[in-house]
Amino acid sequence: MIQAQAGLTPASLAPKLRRVFDLSAAKIRSIEASWVPSQGSPVCTVAGQYTSRGWTEWTQGFQFGSALVQFDATGEREFLEIGRDRTVALMAPHLTHTGVHDHGFNNVSTYGNLLRLMNEGRIPENPWERRYYELALKCSGAVQAARWSPAADGGGYIYSFNGPHSLFVDTIRTLRVLALAHQLGQTLMGENDRRISLLDRLTGHALATARYSVYYGEGRDAYDVRGRVAHESLFNPRDGSYRCPATQQGYSPFSTWTRGLAWAMCGFAELLEFFDTLPVPQPATGDFEKAARATCDFYIANTPPDGIPYWDTGAPGLERLGDWRAQPADPFNSREPVDSSAAAIAAQGLLRLGHRLDDRCYWDAGLAIADTLFDEPYLSASPEHQGLILHSVYHRPKGWDAEPGESSMWGDYHARELALYLLRVAAGEPYLKFFL
Repeated sequence: MIQAQAGLTPASLAPKLRRVFDLSAAKIRSIEASWVPSQGSPVCTVAGQYTSRGWTEWTQGFQFGSALVQFDATGEREFLEIGRDRTVALMAPHLTHTGVHDHGFNNVSTYGNLLRLMNEGRIPENPWERRYYELALKCSGAVQAARWSPAADGGGYIYSFNGPHSLFVDTIRTLRVLALAHQLGQTLMGENDRRISLLDRLTGHALATARYSVYYGEGRDAYDVRGRVAHESLFNPRDGSYRCPATQQGYSPFSTWTRGLAWAMCGFAELLEFFDTLPVPQPATGDFEKAARATCDFYIANTPPDGIPYWDTGAPGLERLGDWRAQPADPFNSREPVDSSAAAIAAQGLLRLGHRLDDRCYWDAGLAIADTLFDEPYLSASPEHQGLILHSVYHRPKGWDAEPGESSMWGDYHARELALYLLRVAAGEPYLKFFL
């Protein structure tokens, strides 16, 4: 399990955090110099160079959002121009993409960051520019909310790109775009001019995720371990009844794919922060805290002491590594890969939950992950490698991750976001949040 380190604070991590952004600048410039838009969004590195990997276009927002986070951390205007210009020129198709559940990844990382920077006074106020970002987020939130399947329990969920029968745990963190659109006053207009609340859709999907994607050790099935997460939940599309767990990127439906676990940790923690700002107390808050605690506890208990997880806690090769939970993760082992991208996402979930609950256990675990992640062998210091965080995993079952030492666009983005979060805490600056 993760071991907290005495005396570790955001301030003590500050030299590492500044080094992250020192290295990050060259990576962003390198990608800008070599990337050809017609080849698709950069997804993961091969031999240190970012390449596209067709499945869905869910990483472009992380590419341009990384430049915006770089500007936020350093004030270097060239990165603002990269992020803003690329967003305006290339992100519009993502706003009306009706075939994916990834709007919060693409559009909050770009339009959302730009609106946040303006709200914080980091970029000049411009009424028409503000309206452009707000309209983009309103549109994205409504389009995402329209991708809706009703469930037999009276609720429903935003269905994945697999179709109306499929709920992905990943989607919990893309709910950010529904939250922002709701705050901006947007509703979804349905048949016969029916007005559909984006907050209701957000809440309904999060409740379905808490109920069907997260386990609580309450006897749901033979593999019901508290905090375990199923990547996919399948429903009968004819009557909305729940059928079974499934997975696309994990080892099995009855093991825990750790990046899916990390999405749940970070997503529920952020939703708790958002719900705390609503004018009326929300009954679902208790369900979200239960899910956040369970998933964070599972991660702490089933991750090596340095905070870097293996890609799936049920991966068959783990048994050949001995007591893998009791020794630092080995990114170079020949049995099962670690997933640094899951660590970058999970750390933010632990920190946010620890901050909200004033719980040192979660907070210290998040700091321990950051301390490991922002150093070799995970932090990429080589100017020849375009990735920032090494040893990321995309799709192990498809064999897309044959070699260690590669990076992913979502892993790099979330590492930057994590470093910015901690830098702000260390400096006593405004708390980093996605909502208004």
